[in-house]
Amino acid sequence: MMNKKNLLVMGLSLLIAGTLSAQTYKYIGADKCKVCHNKPATGEQYKKWQADPHSKALKSLTNQASIDYAKKNGIADASKEPKCLKCHSTYDTVAANLRGGILATEGVSCESCHGPGSAYKSPTIMKNQKLALQNGLILPDQKVCVTCHNPENPFHKEFKFEAYLAKIAHPNPAAKK
Repeated sequence: MMNKKNLLVMGLSLLIAGTLSAQTYKYIGADKCKVCHNKPATGEQYKKWQADPHSKALKSLTNQASIDYAKKNGIADASKEPKCLKCHSTYDTVAANLRGGILATEGVSCESCHGPGSAYKSPTIMKNQKLALQNGLILPDQKVCVTCHNPENPFHKEFKFEAYLAKIAHPNPAAKK
């Protein structure tokens, strides 16, 4: 019979093992996503992302509104400020040992919303959504979005999940669930 102390130790061990496993996924970068996700037959997600404000999120920190906000709030350079980068740059929120192929210039990349792609990037895994999810793929929901689209953002506007989701929709017509 297992006592409470042993049960606690076993539970903590499983939690730590799960956390360490989750941290082994590496970010591959949008250019790697582009290889498969820029074809008309699969929905041209990369092209849609490039046209979307998420891909330009880092650059937006150098626009006049951001410069004015930074100056007013004692921030020397919003494009180097961790408080800003946490929502404007996937690269800057990732530990250096997990960066893999992600570039500092990507802004809010595919992997900000879909999780680091190192373990689910292969076509064999991506063709099986259940397997892709087991390998780190995230199907973003409102909870993912509001990590950045929230009142903490000084330029926050009311976030209407369904309306914004429709604006950035990039389904894969060839995907099987």
